[in-house]
Amino acid sequence: MTRLVVIGGGIAGLSAAHAALKNWPDAQVSLLEAGPSWGGKIVSERVLSEQGEFVVEGGPDSFLAGKPYALALCDELGLSARLVGTLPVRRSTHILHHGRLLPLPEGLSMLIPTDFGSILGSGLLSWRGKMRLGLDFVRPAGRAALNAGPDETLGAFISRRLGREAYDSLIEPLMSGIYAGDGDALSLQSTFPQLRALEMEYGSLARGALEMRRKALANGQAARGSRSTFLTTESGLAELVMALQAWLDAHGVVLRLNSAVSRVARRAGGYGLDLADGSTLDAQAVILATPPFVSAGLLAGLDPLLAADLRAIPYVSTATISLAYRLADLPQVPDGYGYVIPRREGRRALACTWTSSKFPGRAPAGGALMRVFVGRAGQDILSCSQSELLAVARDELARTLGITADPLFSRVFIWEQAMPQYNLGHLERLARIDAALAGHPGLALAGNGYKGIGIPDCIHSGELAAGSVLSPGLSGRSGARDGIAASAQTAPDRRLQ
Repeated sequence: MTRLVVIGGGIAGLSAAHAALKNWPDAQVSLLEAGPSWGGKIVSERVLSEQGEFVVEGGPDSFLAGKPYALALCDELGLSARLVGTLPVRRSTHILHHGRLLPLPEGLSMLIPTDFGSILGSGLLSWRGKMRLGLDFVRPAGRAALNAGPDETLGAFISRRLGREAYDSLIEPLMSGIYAGDGDALSLQSTFPQLRALEMEYGSLARGALEMRRKALANGQAARGSRSTFLTTESGLAELVMALQAWLDAHGVVLRLNSAVSRVARRAGGYGLDLADGSTLDAQAVILATPPFVSAGLLAGLDPLLAADLRAIPYVSTATISLAYRLADLPQVPDGYGYVIPRREGRRALACTWTSSKFPGRAPAGGALMRVFVGRAGQDILSCSQSELLAVARDELARTLGITADPLFSRVFIWEQAMPQYNLGHLERLARIDAALAGHPGLALAGNGYKGIGIPDCIHSGELAAGSVLSPGLSGRSGARDGIAASAQTAPDRRLQ
């Protein structure tokens, strides 16, 4: 009978414990969380105001339906009937362009424009920029691709294929909405490796994306628009956390909140865990579902080189600010789901979601709920107070949407070191981490710091970690080996997933 301890009670740790008991029912599993609640950045609040009840998400508000892991977990937990997609309003996203909101062109696939007619009619690019983007259809991979080497930055790749104007005005704000990163530092192979594969196979990114869509339809996959890209639960994503917690409790997992671990050390027959309260635990297997910089501190004495690589994975701090209004106080009802803001606009905000227009049940009749995102690579938001961040959000809504009324209420969530940055060199660092873990049987890592930032990726990383420490003959490794990076079809509101 294997004794497994999972450290970290976010969605990756909860999923690791679930996978362990589901596949190895004789295992003894303990789940330790340093904080006072489960779920990590998945936080749902029901707020009653004079207008009625609102549902506020502090972190992620949905998960990507195109990856199967979250859907499968919801099915196992009996949540499938409670899943809802985006509202059938005009499914549009906007980009702030020189202070004006312009619609995102139709036909984006894997961030790549495939509807050139829509691009020609868009005000996001100059005619010169449109012609430069159109060269992708006729320009082969050629020597430039070979000279780029095995990896390059996302910004360099998109600029090489589509032109710098298309990157700055169209691709960069969408990419920042996912990673809160700097595309001129992010690794292409760690974020969108399929784009380089399309270039090498088809020469043109647009032709490759169109061919992938044609093959998907030919294989019987859902036609575009027949299913929501993003899904959530009726009363907020915390439903998933509560269902997991209840399942684990019912199946005998030892659940311990406020139980910080200070060190993981090698001991006879496995590992020893020193807890902050002075107690100790012994385990044959350990999964660290904590951010890499936290895992680095726990493993510093066990493997200094491994800890150094974990500590070197950079993170960006972010914040979400939700504001509730009466619809009557808005100059106009927002059209679509929200907008993203390019770095070159110089705004402090990164994006805004019109939450009550995106998902059902988020605002009462006559109410509206907005959510503003702040924090991207190069910004310091930790020096800002909650009131200062609220002021940033209100200024953004006033400048862009003309909303000057006082909100019914607001909620500010600050997430220190929330978003891992898969910068150039990330794959080489992961290879060293995997090699180091091979020398520590029974030890594994899980979470968003390695090969995928979304909820489905984190779930899968926990499942893989459980398999790697409990399956005979397998040594530890870094979580989501198969859950590579971001979605092939993405929208700008994946932040903090």
